[in-house]
Amino acid sequence: MTDNEYKKRRSDYDKKAAAAKTTGMKFTTVSGREIDVLYGPDDIEHINYLSEIGFPGEYPYTRGIHANGYRGRVWTMRQFAGFGTPRDTNQRFHYLLGKGQTGLSVAFDLPTLMGWDADSPLSEGEVGICGVAVSSLKDMEILFDKIPLDKVSTSMTINSPAAMIFAFYLAVAEKQGVDLKSLRGTLQNDILKEYIAQKEYIYPPNPSMRIITDMIEYTTNEVPQWNPVSVSGYHIREAGSTAVQELAYTLADGFAYIEACIERGMDVDEFSPRISFFFNSHLDFFEEIAKYRAARKIYAKRMKGKYGAKNPRSWWLRFHTQTAGCTLTAQQPENNIVRTAFQALAGVLGGTQSLHTNSMDETLALPSEKAVKIALRTQQLIAYETGVINTVDPLGGSYFIESLTDKMEKEANEIFRQIDAFGGAIPAIEAGYFQKEIADAAYRYQREVEKKEKIIVGVNEFVEEDEQVEIPILTISPEVEIEQKKRLADIRQSRNSQAVKESLAEIKDAALDNKNLMPVFIKAAHNYVTLGEMVGVLKGIFGTYEEVAVF
Repeated sequence: MTDNEYKKRRSDYDKKAAAAKTTGMKFTTVSGREIDVLYGPDDIEHINYLSEIGFPGEYPYTRGIHANGYRGRVWTMRQFAGFGTPRDTNQRFHYLLGKGQTGLSVAFDLPTLMGWDADSPLSEGEVGICGVAVSSLKDMEILFDKIPLDKVSTSMTINSPAAMIFAFYLAVAEKQGVDLKSLRGTLQNDILKEYIAQKEYIYPPNPSMRIITDMIEYTTNEVPQWNPVSVSGYHIREAGSTAVQELAYTLADGFAYIEACIERGMDVDEFSPRISFFFNSHLDFFEEIAKYRAARKIYAKRMKGKYGAKNPRSWWLRFHTQTAGCTLTAQQPENNIVRTAFQALAGVLGGTQSLHTNSMDETLALPSEKAVKIALRTQQLIAYETGVINTVDPLGGSYFIESLTDKMEKEANEIFRQIDAFGGAIPAIEAGYFQKEIADAAYRYQREVEKKEKIIVGVNEFVEEDEQVEIPILTISPEVEIEQKKRLADIRQSRNSQAVKESLAEIKDAALDNKNLMPVFIKAAHNYVTLGEMVGVLKGIFGTYEEVAVF
């Protein structure tokens, strides 16, 4: 068919489609993007295949970072686990590993996330509720009891006090006799997204960036297989952002960490291959797949072009995916199994390296063992029964997918220009730019749901009257807090008080002298200095952060 023939046929089709009946639904993505009725060759004719799409395993990695995709290795299957006491969570870890899980992912309770000890007045009523409570090395020892740290990959979702929690983990490894160079895993450790979305920050942005740079420098030299930062778009999306906002804000945060390390004098090719990313997988199937493809392409171009990285591994955007918690509903919770399956499939078709599938009951409580097993089986079904791993990037070449990928790249680059106009990610945070943009996007979507322009099954349509939810719910006993407080009291009583005093002084001196903090944190961990005590020293030096309200 000649070009003129195609254009005439396309014009005829467009007229027919415009005159045809529609359901009256709003044909936009979850992010509000208008979607055309049809995509064809003219939508991608401006895209150069070799330079913009290419082959899997080749720059710019739009189609994936590995030449043979999942034929070489299936993605790491993780399930978030953490509740109650360290002993409770240790038992769940052994259960999940026995069911075929290939990596551990630790959820911490709110006091731990905020750097409070279990016996702090601020922790009352929250110990062990939304994750596992960890206040000292003793808790970490119990958490990983009989789990060989050189044989399992561990992910830890912790941010503001990540350096201290990591120090506990490294101390456990040393007590197990494990060479730190053999440890594999990931810390979330993404403080910038805390200011943007999740709000679990402690110190102001600049000293927080200093601590993260210390950790990246330390792991590069001493724990080379560890990913010291997992730059997280997940929570940005959960806060209500659009897909392209999640894409752009996440990469902007990642670039800020890279620039901080370069300013420290580190070689970009020495540290950047161990920086990973963490994305949400929402319910708009094709938009999510295009988001991951655009992310890889943008990252590769920036790393090679702006930061001068020469090692191809520095150009790779490696990412973990978690299905969208914000899409789960308390109504008809079994529907969440289906939602999660679609979202997981989008992550796989987008080329994720690691995947967590949410459990159906997570809007009601921490997941039960049955719900966790179903979520894990969902991943296994995708990997071993659907055939999607047989070929790399099976949607590559789709007119719709390639057009959407290209548009998301262009829109993300425009957002980067807006952030640069503020002077970078930290000034943009302090000005409230990210927060306002996310709030506006969340408000638009909520209005669409309220007006039924977007349908949520079981919530604003297909509702069941007098619904009875009959699924087992995991509850956390008040005894958890009592036990944690007792263990902490015993530790304070039995530890060497002089060694504790000296460790706290060393942390203060290292902070004031601008020395790398990780070695003194690890020494303090071995001396059973608590999380809250370490955090307290740094609060006295760095202060705490209060967000400026933006309307």
